Amino acid sequence: MKNKKRGVKKWRIAVFFLIVSFFAGLIAVNVTDHAEDISLGLDLQGGFEVLYEVTPIDESQEVDRDLLTDTVAAINARIDVLGVSEPNVRIEGEDRIRVQLAGVTDQQTARELLSTEARLSLRDVEDNLLLDGSDFVEGGASPNFHAETNRPIVSITLRDANQMAEVSQQVMEYDPPDNVMAIWLDYEEGDTFAEEINKEDSKIVSAPSVNRTLRTTDIMIESQTFTVEETRHLAGILNAGALPVQLDEVYSNSVGASLGERAMDLAVTAGFIGVALIFAYMLLYYRFMGIMAVITLSVYIYFVLVVFNWMNAVLTLPGIAALILGVGMAVDANIITYERIKDELRSGKSMMSAFKSGSRRSLSTILDANITTILAAGVLFYYGNSAVQGFAVMLITSILVSFITAVYGSRLLLGLWVNSRILNKKPKLFGVKESEISEL
Repeated sequence: MKNKKRGVKKWRIAVFFLIVSFFAGLIAVNVTDHAEDISLGLDLQGGFEVLYEVTPIDESQEVDRDLLTDTVAAINARIDVLGVSEPNVRIEGEDRIRVQLAGVTDQQTARELLSTEARLSLRDVEDNLLLDGSDFVEGGASPNFHAETNRPIVSITLRDANQMAEVSQQVMEYDPPDNVMAIWLDYEEGDTFAEEINKEDSKIVSAPSVNRTLRTTDIMIESQTFTVEETRHLAGILNAGALPVQLDEVYSNSVGASLGERAMDLAVTAGFIGVALIFAYMLLYYRFMGIMAVITLSVYIYFVLVVFNWMNAVLTLPGIAALILGVGMAVDANIITYERIKDELRSGKSMMSAFKSGSRRSLSTILDANITTILAAGVLFYYGNSAVQGFAVMLITSILVSFITAVYGSRLLLGLWVNSRILNKKPKLFGVKESEISEL
């Protein structure tokens, strides 16, 4: 019978070490990859943030949720031109849109691309409108290179070749040198051909002479000063189309890459110090139970990173603060359980009875505390701005994960040792002196 009991002890302890070894190997192999895959906010990697107020473009227009959603879609189409990974564009309140572009270095170009509308038209020397944006194929603009000069150009496509033939014949009716067709890229209203042609920053990007009928759907926009980057941006603006509203900049903020990197380093260092202090406290005060807490908290941090990465969420400085706060919440759950177990041991109960009773008594307290925190985080997410929302998402994620690790995981690991009976009559390992135990 004694050998059988010893076998049971060894079996439970072996399961404990198998579980710990599995998670230790999993964390060692994958934690770096998951941490590196998490998208960082602009406060951690630098970037550009702007808050727009949405106003109608005419009196008949009403700013409602549908219009704001359409505007967000138009802005995202423009952001695609920048090649920004994980942009954050969201509606705030009833008439505002916040745009966060992490990793953007050319902030002026980003600002212009977000709010600028490029209206392309073809005109004659008397400023008569020959073709406008409705005559071009939607999404038909693309950056390219001139076949002969190899200079950067923008290629656009017309809907109807016959229409191009008609307007080219109209231009040919003018005597040289007035037989030109101006490709007009309009960013503002009011300027005429005569006023514009003499400007150094002319909106007429090209004014070729027309000496024959042009029956084609392909048009080139070329300029002596075009760069590859400019043609890419111009094609992107033309393809994005017009914004359905007017965007007025209310607030903007930029974070340099070096400042964001320094903030990241400081936040990570502070996080390591905070977690290390928590681990040290748990080990010194709760002895053997503290070892269980350190193991489950390590698994908890790993799971939070995995879940956060799976959600494609963006990690910000407030998010790191929420992660550290989540560690504190998880530790609080352990402390409540361990204190209940110590109270039961002091009352004179056996190790197994104290473990079962303490775990059962602590669950309702932990549940109440976490539910109230989730409710508060939900309010922050609903009413807060992007930074506050990032904090709320990380906090909610941390609390939910802590139920799996800090509550049930810790009880599982500690239960394996308690049920093995190897800890019987060793209350000191739980931080309870024999003099504190009441006689039943």
